[in-house]
Amino acid sequence: MCADGPLREERLIASAEDEGTRLDRFLAARLPSLSRSQIQRLIRDGHVTLSRGRAKPGALVTDALVVNVSVPRPAPAVPEPESLPLRILYDDADIVVIDKPAGLVVHPGAGHARGTLVNALLHHVRGLSGIGGVERPGIVHRLDRGTSGVMIVAKHDAAHRSLARQFHDRTVVKEYVALVWGAIRQPRTISQPIGRDPKRREKMSSRARHARAAVTHVVAVEPFKNLTLVHLTISTGRTHQIRVHLSETGHAVVGDALYGGVRKHLPAHLASLNKIDRPFLHASKLTIAHPSDGRSMTFEAPLAEDLTAALAKLKK
Repeated sequence: MCADGPLREERLIASAEDEGTRLDRFLAARLPSLSRSQIQRLIRDGHVTLSRGRAKPGALVTDALVVNVSVPRPAPAVPEPESLPLRILYDDADIVVIDKPAGLVVHPGAGHARGTLVNALLHHVRGLSGIGGVERPGIVHRLDRGTSGVMIVAKHDAAHRSLARQFHDRTVVKEYVALVWGAIRQPRTISQPIGRDPKRREKMSSRARHARAAVTHVVAVEPFKNLTLVHLTISTGRTHQIRVHLSETGHAVVGDALYGGVRKHLPAHLASLNKIDRPFLHASKLTIAHPSDGRSMTFEAPLAEDLTAALAKLKK
């Protein structure tokens, strides 16, 4: 724990429904922002205390048990610049817009101390906004590791505040392209709150106890045999939102192993999909008001090469 005190403190009271639940599982359900391994580490390091009994990951929760959790502030790790290839779509004194390749993690984290978009940005761009902290300089929004496409980064704090406000107020237009299983015959809106899946914490779902509003619009469809190419916009930016919404409506994104989008023993006309090793999801277009003068600007990234190749074979 640092000298400035804990990042936050939580006081949780178990109910009769929690009786017999492991302590680490109880905390994972109540504190969805923390992973199970993080919770277990907090318990082992003495940051979790109980009103009765000793705190151990496998300790069983009892009715009315009071659990106090003190989450220490992480020691910030300063990312190092790395000369990684980065396709820049637009660059001025306020913002830089990039075409993020699939497979690139946005910022350093557990298991990804190097080789992230932030490492590349620190090499290519000087004086990034510090609002995001040392681990996320300039980062205003993010794309999943497996998603390619348009991302915007703030070069200074004023630009960061302007862009963050636009994302918060939902005035940014975010457009995506995805290939999904099954036939979607017409545009539709999917409005289903999502949050951390109660059984598999690496997933998001509508079954979460603490779900937040999420809205996805399917604005255009192009049918194929057993598949549909969809163009989407999102009014909210929840983690895995598009992948969850499409999967839970029976149309998982092709190649998305986490949400049921991988199929085995494909027929010959779909054999090209075997080469896709990530979700067929691409952030194609982003429209914002420029932070300095408010003019509307739209940035586009062409469909990534792996997705283009698979789509071309399908169309044949």
